[in-house]
Amino acid sequence: MISLTLIVNGITYTINVEPNRTLVDVLRDVLGLTGTKKSCNEGECGACTVLMDGKPVASCLVLAADADKKSITTIEGLADGENLHPLQVSFVRNGGIQCGFCTPGMIMSAKALLDENPEPTPLQVRTGISGNLCRCTGYQQIVDSVMAAAKAMRK
Repeated sequence: MISLTLIVNGITYTINVEPNRTLVDVLRDVLGLTGTKKSCNEGECGACTVLMDGKPVASCLVLAADADKKSITTIEGLADGENLHPLQVSFVRNGGIQCGFCTPGMIMSAKALLDENPEPTPLQVRTGISGNLCRCTGYQQIVDSVMAAAKAMRK
Protein backbone atom coordinates (compact mmCIF):
# COMPACT_ATOMS: atom_id res chain seq x y z
CA MET A 1 0.00 0.00 0.00
CA ILE A 2 1.06 3.57 -0.66
CA SER A 3 -0.20 6.75 0.96
CA LEU A 4 -1.52 9.45 -1.36
CA THR A 5 -2.91 12.92 -0.98
CA LEU A 6 -5.53 13.60 -3.63
CA ILE A 7 -7.18 16.97 -4.04
CA VAL A 8 -10.51 16.13 -5.63
CA ASN A 9 -13.09 18.83 -6.30
CA GLY A 10 -11.32 21.07 -3.80
CA ILE A 11 -11.36 18.48 -0.98
CA THR A 12 -8.10 16.94 0.23
CA TYR A 13 -8.13 13.18 0.81
CA THR A 14 -5.30 11.18 2.35
CA ILE A 15 -5.75 7.55 1.38
CA ASN A 16 -3.84 4.29 1.25
CA VAL A 17 -4.13 2.34 -2.00
CA GLU A 18 -2.38 -0.40 -3.90
CA PRO A 19 0.35 1.08 -6.16
CA ASN A 20 -1.31 -0.32 -9.31
CA ARG A 21 -4.74 1.27 -8.70
CA THR A 22 -5.91 3.61 -11.41
CA LEU A 23 -7.37 7.01 -10.74
CA VAL A 24 -10.80 6.00 -12.07
CA ASP A 25 -10.91 3.07 -9.65
CA VAL A 26 -9.91 5.24 -6.69
CA LEU A 27 -12.43 7.94 -7.60
CA ARG A 28 -15.27 5.43 -7.95
CA ASP A 29 -14.44 2.70 -5.44
CA VAL A 30 -12.56 4.53 -2.69
CA LEU A 31 -14.00 8.06 -2.82
CA GLY A 32 -17.48 7.10 -4.04
CA LEU A 33 -17.47 9.59 -6.92
CA THR A 34 -19.32 7.45 -9.45
CA GLY A 35 -20.02 10.22 -11.95
CA THR A 36 -16.74 9.37 -13.64
CA LYS A 37 -17.55 6.35 -15.78
CA LYS A 38 -15.36 3.33 -16.39
CA SER A 39 -15.94 1.85 -19.82
CA CYS A 40 -13.19 0.68 -22.17
CA ASN A 41 -10.39 0.79 -19.57
CA GLU A 42 -7.98 1.45 -22.46
CA GLY A 43 -8.17 5.24 -22.87
CA GLU A 44 -10.13 4.99 -26.11
CA CYS A 45 -13.67 6.12 -25.22
CA GLY A 46 -13.26 9.19 -22.98
CA ALA A 47 -16.02 8.17 -20.53
CA CYS A 48 -13.56 8.42 -17.64
CA THR A 49 -12.24 11.88 -18.51
CA VAL A 50 -11.46 14.12 -15.55
CA LEU A 51 -9.38 17.27 -15.26
CA MET A 52 -5.97 16.92 -13.63
CA ASP A 53 -4.43 20.31 -12.95
CA GLY A 54 -6.93 21.67 -15.47
CA LYS A 55 -6.05 19.29 -18.30
CA PRO A 56 -8.29 16.46 -19.49
CA VAL A 57 -6.96 12.97 -18.79
CA ALA A 58 -8.32 9.47 -19.27
CA SER A 59 -8.44 8.45 -15.61
CA CYS A 60 -8.38 4.77 -16.57
CA LEU A 61 -4.80 5.27 -17.81
CA VAL A 62 -3.55 7.36 -14.89
CA LEU A 63 -2.22 5.58 -11.84
CA ALA A 64 -3.61 7.08 -8.67
CA ALA A 65 0.00 7.55 -7.53
CA ASP A 66 0.56 9.87 -10.51
CA ALA A 67 -2.28 12.07 -9.24
CA ASP A 68 -0.65 12.53 -5.82
CA LYS A 69 -0.93 16.18 -4.71
CA LYS A 70 -2.55 17.18 -8.01
CA SER A 71 -5.87 18.95 -8.38
CA ILE A 72 -8.51 16.62 -9.81
CA THR A 73 -11.91 17.83 -10.98
CA THR A 74 -14.68 15.35 -11.67
CA ILE A 75 -18.18 15.91 -13.00
CA GLU A 76 -19.39 16.16 -9.38
CA GLY A 77 -17.05 19.12 -8.88
CA LEU A 78 -18.59 21.29 -11.59
CA ALA A 79 -21.88 22.08 -9.87
CA ASP A 80 -21.99 24.76 -7.20
CA GLY A 81 -24.19 23.07 -4.64
CA GLU A 82 -27.60 22.67 -6.27
CA ASN A 83 -26.63 24.98 -9.15
CA LEU A 84 -25.43 23.05 -12.17
CA HIS A 85 -22.52 24.31 -14.24
CA PRO A 86 -23.62 26.01 -17.50
CA LEU A 87 -22.26 23.04 -19.47
CA GLN A 88 -24.41 20.64 -17.47
CA VAL A 89 -27.49 22.83 -17.97
CA SER A 90 -26.80 23.18 -21.67
CA PHE A 91 -26.38 19.44 -22.23
CA VAL A 92 -29.79 18.86 -20.65
CA ARG A 93 -31.52 21.71 -22.49
CA ASN A 94 -30.00 21.00 -25.89
CA GLY A 95 -30.29 17.22 -25.97
CA GLY A 96 -26.56 16.61 -25.63
CA ILE A 97 -27.34 13.56 -23.54
CA GLN A 98 -29.10 10.41 -24.55
CA CYS A 99 -28.17 7.39 -22.44
CA GLY A 100 -25.83 9.67 -20.48
CA PHE A 101 -22.94 7.25 -20.13
CA CYS A 102 -20.47 9.39 -22.11
CA THR A 103 -21.83 12.67 -20.77
CA PRO A 104 -19.55 13.19 -17.73
CA GLY A 105 -16.39 12.66 -19.78
CA MET A 106 -17.76 14.71 -22.66
CA ILE A 107 -18.59 17.61 -20.33
CA MET A 108 -15.15 17.46 -18.71
CA SER A 109 -13.45 17.61 -22.12
CA ALA A 110 -15.71 20.50 -23.10
CA LYS A 111 -14.87 22.29 -19.83
CA ALA A 112 -11.15 22.03 -20.58
CA LEU A 113 -11.78 23.37 -24.08
CA LEU A 114 -13.86 26.33 -22.88
CA ASP A 115 -11.32 27.15 -20.16
CA GLU A 116 -8.70 27.50 -22.91
CA ASN A 117 -10.95 28.93 -25.62
CA PRO A 118 -14.18 30.59 -24.44
CA GLU A 119 -15.27 31.35 -28.03
CA PRO A 120 -14.70 28.14 -30.00
CA THR A 121 -15.97 27.44 -33.47
CA PRO A 122 -18.03 24.29 -34.01
CA LEU A 123 -14.96 22.67 -35.59
CA GLN A 124 -12.87 23.51 -32.52
CA VAL A 125 -15.57 21.96 -30.32
CA ARG A 126 -15.50 18.78 -32.43
CA THR A 127 -11.72 18.69 -32.11
CA GLY A 128 -11.90 19.36 -28.37
CA ILE A 129 -14.24 16.44 -27.74
CA SER A 130 -12.65 14.13 -30.30
CA GLY A 131 -11.32 11.78 -27.61
CA ASN A 132 -14.84 11.09 -26.37
CA LEU A 133 -17.10 8.55 -28.05
CA CYS A 134 -20.90 8.68 -28.04
CA ARG A 135 -23.10 5.94 -29.46
CA CYS A 136 -26.39 7.81 -29.16
CA THR A 137 -26.42 11.42 -30.36
CA GLY A 138 -24.46 11.68 -33.58
CA TYR A 139 -22.50 14.53 -31.93
CA GLN A 140 -24.43 17.48 -33.38
CA GLN A 141 -26.48 17.94 -30.21
CA ILE A 142 -23.30 17.71 -28.17
CA VAL A 143 -21.62 20.40 -30.29
CA ASP A 144 -24.76 22.54 -30.01
CA SER A 145 -24.73 22.06 -26.24
CA VAL A 146 -21.10 23.17 -25.93
CA MET A 147 -21.65 26.15 -28.23
CA ALA A 148 -24.72 27.25 -26.21
CA ALA A 149 -22.82 26.84 -22.95
CA ALA A 150 -19.91 28.89 -24.30
CA LYS A 151 -22.32 31.68 -25.19
CA ALA A 152 -24.02 31.53 -21.78
CA MET A 153 -20.67 31.55 -19.98
CA ARG A 154 -19.53 34.69 -21.83
CA LYS A 155 -22.56 36.65 -20.59
